[in-house]
Amino acid sequence: MPSHLTTGHDRTPTPTPSTGYRKLLRTAEFSGLYVSFTLTAAAASLSGIALGTLVDRQTGSPFLTAVSMYGATFATVLGALTLMSVADGKRPRRTLLLLQLASLAGVCAQAVPGLPLAARFALLLFLGFFQSLGTGARLGLLAEVVPADGYAPARSLMNITAGGTAILGYAGGAVLLRYAGPQGVFAVAAGLTALGAAVVAATVREHSVRLTRRPGLRQTWRTNAELFAQPGRRALLLALWVPNGLVVGCEALFISYDPGHAGTFLAAGSAGMLLGDLVVGRLLTAGGRRRHAFALRLLLAVPFLLFAVHPPAPVLAVAVFLASAGFAATLPLQERLLELTPEAIRGQVQGVESAGRMTWQGLGAAIAGGLAQYLGTGPAIALAAAGSLAVTLLTRPFRPTGGDRPS
Repeated sequence: MPSHLTTGHDRTPTPTPSTGYRKLLRTAEFSGLYVSFTLTAAAASLSGIALGTLVDRQTGSPFLTAVSMYGATFATVLGALTLMSVADGKRPRRTLLLLQLASLAGVCAQAVPGLPLAARFALLLFLGFFQSLGTGARLGLLAEVVPADGYAPARSLMNITAGGTAILGYAGGAVLLRYAGPQGVFAVAAGLTALGAAVVAATVREHSVRLTRRPGLRQTWRTNAELFAQPGRRALLLALWVPNGLVVGCEALFISYDPGHAGTFLAAGSAGMLLGDLVVGRLLTAGGRRRHAFALRLLLAVPFLLFAVHPPAPVLAVAVFLASAGFAATLPLQERLLELTPEAIRGQVQGVESAGRMTWQGLGAAIAGGLAQYLGTGPAIALAAAGSLAVTLLTRPFRPTGGDRPS
C-alpha cells in the first residue's frame, strides 16, 4: 500500500455520544466555516434560479434551462480529476479564500446585462470547477477544526442546512425576480459570496498539516490513482456515489410520473432527508451509526420499488419519506472514509468524494430518464431503485485488508 495513503494510527471515534450542534457552533472556526458554507449555498441557489430564468426567457428550451440550473454539478468532476490537490496545500485557509474570490468574480460576471448565452454557460462551468475545489478545501479544514467525534454531526448540520438553504434560496429568488430581475438576483448572490469570503477571513486560522509535495495536476492524478487502487476505498466510494445517484434519478422522474403529486413527493423526500440527517448525525453514537449504516442503505432504495405497482399517492409519499431518511447513510460512510485518510490528503479525498457524489446524481437522473423513455416512469423508478439496491448489496461483503480495517 502506498505509504502516504496509510493511516499511521487508529482514528476510530470512541463510542461516546456525538458532539452536539451547539458545542460545535461555539467553536469560532467551525462557526466560520458553517456560516460561509451557508452563505455560499444560498448564493448558489439564487444564481441557479436567476440563470435558469434568463435562459428560459431567451431560448424557451426546457433542456437548456435544466442544464443552466444544475449543469454546474458536472463540472465538479473536472476539479476532482485535475487540481483537487490544491485543497491540501500548505495554506488551506488562503486557498479557500482565493477560491471564494474566484467564485465571486464568476457570479459578478453573470450579472452583466446582455452577456451571450455561450459566455454564461462557460461561466457556469467555471463556477462549478472552482466550487468543487472550494468544497475540498472547506472539508479538509473542517476535519481539522472539529474533534473526531464531531465530524459526523458537523457534516449532518451542514447537510441539513444545505437542504433548508436550497428551499429558502429558490423561494427567495422567485420573489426577488419579480422586483429586481435576474441581474438583481445575481447581485444579491454576489453579495452573499463576498460575505462568505469575509467570514472565512475573520474566523478561520491557517492550518499547516499538509502535503510536503507541490500540489498540482500530477499530484492530483497520483493521489487519485493510489486512492482508487485500494479495493476498500474503491468499494467505499462506490457505496457513497452510485446508490445515492440512482435514487436521485428516481426523484428526477416524479414530475413525469405524477405531475399532480410531484410536489408532495419532493416535499416528503426533503422532510425524510432532513429527519434522517438529524437523527443519525445528532442522536446516534459513532458505533450506532456504523451498526445502522447497512440498514439505512437498504432503506434508501427499497421503498422506491413500490412505484412499479402504482399504489395510491399517499402510500408513495410515505415511501419516499422513509426512503429519503436513508440518505443519512452517507454520514457513517464519510466517517469511515475520513478514518482511512491520512491528514495530509484529507481535502483532496473529501473533495473527490463530494464531486463524485454530485456527478453521480446527474448521471442517475440521465439513466433514470433514459429508462423512462422506453419502459415508462413507474418501471424506470423501480429499476433504478433495484440498481441502487444491487450496488449496496455488492459493496457490503467487501472487507478491507492491510491498512484498511474492516467496517
